[in-house]
Amino acid sequence: MLVLPIKKKWFNMIVLKEKEEEYRELSQYYKIRFKKIFDMYPYSYIPTGLDKRQLILRNGYSKKSPSCIITASLNIKTGKPEWGAEPGKEYYVLTIHDVKIFVN
Repeated sequence: MLVLPIKKKWFNMIVLKEKEEEYRELSQYYKIRFKKIFDMYPYSYIPTGLDKRQLILRNGYSKKSPSCIITASLNIKTGKPEWGAEPGKEYYVLTIHDVKIFVN
């Protein structure tokens, strides 16, 4: 399962269901990782947005850091500044459908 580190502020908002999206740069790093688990259009790194996958969000890099398992779908779009996105910038957007399990 893919593990994504996340800052405490955003982690807490997701756990409290105040933040419904998580943003990641449109970088080669994330293109490769997301293509391994999400459906993408043929010959591209553009997600179909039709599938949902489980991921781990970890508040920090240590295996002992607070973590949760989310169910999310993936798209490319602009994000909301109040949730950490730069205005007008496109990101990989993980739309969070469920926060299922907490792991410490």
